[in-house]
Amino acid sequence: MHDIIQGVKGDPTVYVGGEFLPLSRASVSVLDRGFIFGDGIYEVVPIYFGQPFRMAEHLDRLDRSLAKIEISQPMSREQWEGLVRDLIAKTDSQGNCAMVYIQVTRGVAKRDHAFPSPPVKPTVFAMVAPMVPPTEQVRRAGLKVISLPDERWLHCDIKSVSLLGNVLAKQAAVKAGVDEVVQFRDGMLTEGASCNIWVVKDGKVYAPPKNHLVLEGIRYGLMQELCEEIGIQFLLKPVPKEAVQSADELMLTSATKEVLPIVELDAQPVGSGRPGHVYESLRRAYDARIQALSQSISEAL
Repeated sequence: MHDIIQGVKGDPTVYVGGEFLPLSRASVSVLDRGFIFGDGIYEVVPIYFGQPFRMAEHLDRLDRSLAKIEISQPMSREQWEGLVRDLIAKTDSQGNCAMVYIQVTRGVAKRDHAFPSPPVKPTVFAMVAPMVPPTEQVRRAGLKVISLPDERWLHCDIKSVSLLGNVLAKQAAVKAGVDEVVQFRDGMLTEGASCNIWVVKDGKVYAPPKNHLVLEGIRYGLMQELCEEIGIQFLLKPVPKEAVQSADELMLTSATKEVLPIVELDAQPVGSGRPGHVYESLRRAYDARIQALSQSISEAL
């Protein structure tokens, strides 16, 4: 079973149903509503130097998503933090980059579309998996993307395990031989298949407002902080497709991709066709935040 996760060595420890188990022994019921209906929530927390990055913000979003689909929070904030640190300690990822995947489903019940009544115990699953940060070559070369109509559901603000729309969008990028997609709904920018999209025009950074049409990536708050640090104006407002097509720079962000430049959209160069100055400034500021984790560990020692 553990062979299904590429890059994971041996038989790593995971957490499921209140127990730490080898991945080869981990299982859930076929009647789990996450399996039957995709009725659940997930989070991905990046790990650098053995420390979670933006942990509080990830747990805040987990709270929001659980509340929106009426799943009771199965753990306290302290318990979640302890679980993540225990998983890191039980793997060989310390000192390296990794990610902790967390999933909470509504639990096991007979197959019925309505929520089980009375409520059942949520299923909690968590594991550590390798994370390979973007290489210096990728940072310098940038990414190629295509545009697609956003055909997903209307609750994209919920970080649901029901990701078929995102899967189909990502597969469209694979078939086109590019790195990602940029999606539009009614002519307005939403997001990528698994990332947020940022538009740079005249030295200002724009992104769609935080609403039900986009997932508020944890980097939404981080990008705003970084822009304020380095004196770049940051604006959340509806972004028409024409503004994306005429952008000076485009960028994408996610937990695993960090921040990367987009240099080609629909086979046309973005701006100069090379990573731009705003991206370079934000990249340096982002790297400094990551390095601050290493410094905090050294000070603690």
